[in-house]
Amino acid sequence: MRKSWRRHAGPADRPGDIAAALIAEALRALSLNDGAAFGRLAAGLADRPGHWTPTVDRCLAARLRRAVSTAWARGWQPADVTRYATRRRTARHARLAADAIAGEMRAYSPTTVDDRWHEQLATLQATVWWTDDASHSSEWCVREGVDRTAYITTALELIHLLEGLPRLPHLTPAPGMSDGTFDRKTHARSQDVDQRMLGKVRALLAKAESTEFPDEAEALSARAQELMARHSIDHALPAAESGDTAGPAGRRIAVDSPYDAPKAVLLTVVADANRCRAIWHRELGFSTVMGFPADLAAAEMLFTSLLVQATSAMVHAGPRRDARGRSRTRSFRHAFLNAYAARIGERLREAADRAAADAGGKDLLPVLAARDRAVEQAVDAMFPNLAKGRAGSVSNYEGWVAGRAAADLASLNGRSEITGAFRRP
Repeated sequence: MRKSWRRHAGPADRPGDIAAALIAEALRALSLNDGAAFGRLAAGLADRPGHWTPTVDRCLAARLRRAVSTAWARGWQPADVTRYATRRRTARHARLAADAIAGEMRAYSPTTVDDRWHEQLATLQATVWWTDDASHSSEWCVREGVDRTAYITTALELIHLLEGLPRLPHLTPAPGMSDGTFDRKTHARSQDVDQRMLGKVRALLAKAESTEFPDEAEALSARAQELMARHSIDHALPAAESGDTAGPAGRRIAVDSPYDAPKAVLLTVVADANRCRAIWHRELGFSTVMGFPADLAAAEMLFTSLLVQATSAMVHAGPRRDARGRSRTRSFRHAFLNAYAARIGERLREAADRAAADAGGKDLLPVLAARDRAVEQAVDAMFPNLAKGRAGSVSNYEGWVAGRAAADLASLNGRSEITGAFRRP
């Protein structure tokens, strides 16, 4: 590959064109899984003296920014990009992605960026921390404790990853596309209410995760689901009475390996109990959950807490071996989490039904049915070719029984104490 480049490059070629050509060749080598050629090209980009280093840095930075912009156009959000970079590459790639995102976001007026993007950027700490763009690569190498070749390699691998991202449905306007016409004060007030509620839910679920007494954890978690369901109802009734037309929204929630299939099932049942719908993107490592904002927040928190509780109970159950001494730990844990998800789904639906019955009975049914239809319509519009999958088989009876037992002890608390706090007189 290097000989081919030398043959085509003439004395009139500018350094920037040469660097861009080498970067393109390196990315092509990655696409062809030609590790030897990629290593030679990355080293060549890193090792030339003189003005070559800033030239390569400018070319890489420009291509990284274009790759980030392409990700936005394909429906990806900042949290999606960094999470996927970690999943497919390393945490170091994710940190470089956050830097590229921070650099790209300087091109947009803050008023044209959706609030949900601002929240993700703050969570990721995607800020311009380096002194100036010319020094970013050297400062990044110091921060990461690596040499320049490692920087070049990481940047090329990240560009290759981002340029190959599949298209996703747009959950929010891309940067520069938000028109700023929504009522920010109203949005802020609703966020304040939700945050107070969510703070109480988090406190209850934290107790459920930390208690050593299964009965207490069970009571806390069950109350949490009722609390969140009642809070959702308290949002739904005034909205229906006032004719508020704000519809469902979406968010993407990580579903990590190992045992990603039963974890996705757990998220699905939690979403269903909270009047949301979850669509699993297995190869991408996350699910898109559609629902009304308060329900989305409840589903994400409860899923996170129950996953912590399930993992703790599963690990506490210890490894398993068959009569011949062969490990059955993986099949046991797979069955454990599937059974846990199935039983949790039953309990969550019971808790949600109790909250609905306490809140209004038959008078509430048309309101909730209308919200369910709105969520289903949003899912159909966003995923017109959606296919339902089948749950995987379970081969370990002991794991299934243990998982259901753990689910019976799991705390569903979060939606209940809050209910009292938001109960209308």
